[in-house]
Amino acid sequence: MASDRLSTADVFKALSAGKITRRDAVMLLAMAGMGGSALTGLSSPVRAAATPKSGGHMRFAMAHGEVADTLDPGHVNNGYTTVIAYAMTNTLTEVATDGSLVPKLAESWEASEGASKWVFRIRKGVEFHNGKTLTAKDVVASINHHRRPDSTSSAKPIVSSIVSIEPDGGNAVVIKLESGDADIPFKFSTFSFGIYPANEDGSLNWQGMIGAGAYKLTKFVPGERAEFIKNPNYWLTDRGFFDSGELLSVKDVTARQNALLAGEVDGIDRLDLSTLGEFGKSPGIKVDEVSGKLHYTFPMLTNTAPFSDNNVRLALKHAIDREAMLEAILFGHGVLGNDQPITSAYPFFAADIEQRTYDLDKARFYLKQAGMETLDVKLSAANAAFTRATDAALIYQQSAEKAGIKINVEREPDDGYWTNIWQKKPWCAAYWFGTPTPDDILTQAYSGGASWNDTAWNNERFNTVLKQARSELDQTKRAEMYRELQLLVRDEGGAVIPLFANDVFATSDKVAHGKLANNYEVDGRMFFDRWWFA
Repeated sequence: MASDRLSTADVFKALSAGKITRRDAVMLLAMAGMGGSALTGLSSPVRAAATPKSGGHMRFAMAHGEVADTLDPGHVNNGYTTVIAYAMTNTLTEVATDGSLVPKLAESWEASEGASKWVFRIRKGVEFHNGKTLTAKDVVASINHHRRPDSTSSAKPIVSSIVSIEPDGGNAVVIKLESGDADIPFKFSTFSFGIYPANEDGSLNWQGMIGAGAYKLTKFVPGERAEFIKNPNYWLTDRGFFDSGELLSVKDVTARQNALLAGEVDGIDRLDLSTLGEFGKSPGIKVDEVSGKLHYTFPMLTNTAPFSDNNVRLALKHAIDREAMLEAILFGHGVLGNDQPITSAYPFFAADIEQRTYDLDKARFYLKQAGMETLDVKLSAANAAFTRATDAALIYQQSAEKAGIKINVEREPDDGYWTNIWQKKPWCAAYWFGTPTPDDILTQAYSGGASWNDTAWNNERFNTVLKQARSELDQTKRAEMYRELQLLVRDEGGAVIPLFANDVFATSDKVAHGKLANNYEVDGRMFFDRWWFA
């Protein structure tokens, strides 16, 4: 059904009947150019299931963090800095725990001109941590930070279609795009778009550690720790329950789990799944598991031989035993990957695409197509990429050897992995979080020229269809376009994606929370905002 023939009543009727999701309804209304009241009327911020209590000092240990970490919103490069960004800043919108889009610093938004013009109404009375009132100028500066000609921001591809962005009075922002994009409100929910104060010249003051979030950042030691205190003037009364918080970088999984067992921290991420059964029975420990969009990858730089030959890439994609890896690495806590990042958790997932399997005959066939009988390559890995990544690389090594492919696994140091190895070495282990929309992940990870395109893949057909899908108003045509995009990444892209991992983390049984989000790990990386002590 074409969205430009839908009325508001049609959309709400379909939503009530369960024929479309809340996310679909938001997108349909946006593409039809309907007002912000219709958009924001679909949902309101989700309340916690139990009555939260205020107080206490929350300590959380994460597998991420390195000495090269920065607070620059254009370079929030790992989960550690993502948590910091969400704790100290607010975004215009937020993906709620049920997957719907809810207002945050933007009270409402509306689209016109085929979703190529957007007006965001900024919430009044919000203060930064230094007491300065947040205005439309701060929003403009925060978005323009990623648009600068010399910007190397990971979010630059997301804002590349913006033709102009201007404040309209003190509390409205008008954004004009080169073509329609119904996903814009969802995109502004991501961690790169936290709002910081603007300088007088219109640049962004992110260096001052001043945001408008639930917590003030009082100390930041890259690769080690971040410390917070509660923002007493936070505009949301049902968020930010802890008096203070501490985020620790503890890359070794055994050390993280021992710290939780000893009561030295209150929560940890990325558990050792091989010991999960025993660990979960420990007194005072609570384990949570959420399925979603997190996936493990082995990205190849497609501008570097031999990975520049798609036949080599296809040989490697057929030479990995995904089933063995699912059992040995995730112990069943996940599902098989199919060399493209879209799952059933996203709209427009193409469920009919055949699952790629471990096929030695096909691996050998594609090697011969590349003019090779054997292949000798290096694969860099460290557990900083994902838990047991080095073990996963060794499993890959063993399965590929049977096809005449010799994979030399290079064990890299955890510290500095995302700075020195990822996107630097021709082939390595990595992971990707989920994003609010298919366009988001496909743009950031696979579009030509994107700074986080960790395969350096630049496919003209993919780039063209991606842009067309972004502005297509007919949902049937849009689904067909996203199916083609998934096939292009699967069959021509440079990423081997063997697994989608469940998000498994643990807390003290004194920690309480409501429904858990699955857009990013550990409740959307917003546990400081959403959780409390029981």
